[in-house]
Amino acid sequence: MATQIKLPHLGEKIESGDVLSILVAAGDTVTVDQDLIEVETDKATMPIPSPEAGKVIKLLVSEGDTIEVGAPILEIEAAEGASNGKPSPEPAEKPAEEKPKPRAEAKSQPETSEAAIPPAPTDDVPAIVEPEPTPKAVVKPSPTKEIPATAGDGHAPSAAGPAVRRLARELGVDLRRVRPASGSRITEEDVRVHVRASNAQAASSVSQGVTPPGTPDSDSHGAVRREKMSRLRQTIARNMFASYSTIPQLTNFDDVDVTELERIRKDSKDDYASQGVKLTSMPFLVKAIATALRQHPIVNASVSESGDEIIYKEYVNIGIAVDTEKGLIVPVLRDADRKSIPQIAREMAAMATAAREGTFAIEDLRGGTFTISNLGAVGGTYSTPIINPPEVAILLVGRSRTLPMYVKEQLEPRLIMPLSITYDHRVVDGAAAARFLNDVKRYLANPGRLLLAP
Repeated sequence: MATQIKLPHLGEKIESGDVLSILVAAGDTVTVDQDLIEVETDKATMPIPSPEAGKVIKLLVSEGDTIEVGAPILEIEAAEGASNGKPSPEPAEKPAEEKPKPRAEAKSQPETSEAAIPPAPTDDVPAIVEPEPTPKAVVKPSPTKEIPATAGDGHAPSAAGPAVRRLARELGVDLRRVRPASGSRITEEDVRVHVRASNAQAASSVSQGVTPPGTPDSDSHGAVRREKMSRLRQTIARNMFASYSTIPQLTNFDDVDVTELERIRKDSKDDYASQGVKLTSMPFLVKAIATALRQHPIVNASVSESGDEIIYKEYVNIGIAVDTEKGLIVPVLRDADRKSIPQIAREMAAMATAAREGTFAIEDLRGGTFTISNLGAVGGTYSTPIINPPEVAILLVGRSRTLPMYVKEQLEPRLIMPLSITYDHRVVDGAAAARFLNDVKRYLANPGRLLLAP
């Protein structure tokens, strides 16, 4: 008898998701925990595994559909002997030697993101603002479609494991265009063969520049391409508009001499490298900001929804901006003020690995009290970052560069780090922001104070 597999709980305050890809087809036989579809929510992309084994009878969704938690995904006919997830009644009498064999429990649905990020540069992780949950979306059922949409070359997408899909994302490959060499499952070698063939085809033709994504179309002036915004990009857009239109924001610009900090970093990086940790200037910056926030609680606060209260946070959680292919993400480093620089370096390395492999949970993006945006990864110096509500400030760090500076009346080459802090002028005055930034600068210019900080 066929049963329906439904979209499981995806996380707190997440009520729906968009179907990015369908990984099985009608007639396929699936196993427990085999991925059925990939779903994009406001903050992450995650695979939805099958809670039971059986044969797929009918697909009830299509790529691009928005479905609510609890909505049916597909119909499956349980494999012979499977329990369909329901406990079987025990017989009235059982032989003494016979013992029931409990069915293995299916894994709980992980709240992970499949978004991959490029390898982290030496010092830098680019910018973001944390998305907020979106209003409840309307389901767009497609009951008549029983097979996934075909690819550009006319064949339906084959099944692929998480490692294969991760490799495809890293190489920019659409799995619907990859043909498996044998069987119905795509392997990593199939993906590499597809890339080599595509590169050879591209090399044989004259390059005409980069072709934008999207569907070909035209307007009154000529050819255009249209691409629907991803769920994450739409959320970022709403948050940016809400932040910029409701918060009076002001930005201060400053520089700090980090010559001594860079010397300490270079002297220590080999020790960290032997432990598998890449030491950049970011752990020092995080520690400097976290320590300064304890001395300036107004910068570690938020404004109540009613707008008539200031909420001072007694915890310091630093959001660190990460640029991904799907949009901007802010994993949160919790209790940053209580951690040493080695701890921060290791946790940041773990965060980067989780982001790169798509294994962080949605909760890892929540609860920040201050955000750091690193423009230095792409070579910028100053900018005006937009506040990540409900926080009241965000600091952007640019790429450090060597400049001639006078030190004790002697002109010397010094490494200068540019800083830009944007703050909510409803509660943070310009003088308060300047005092906070001055403390951050003092810690960065004299890193010995940071190493001794609790």
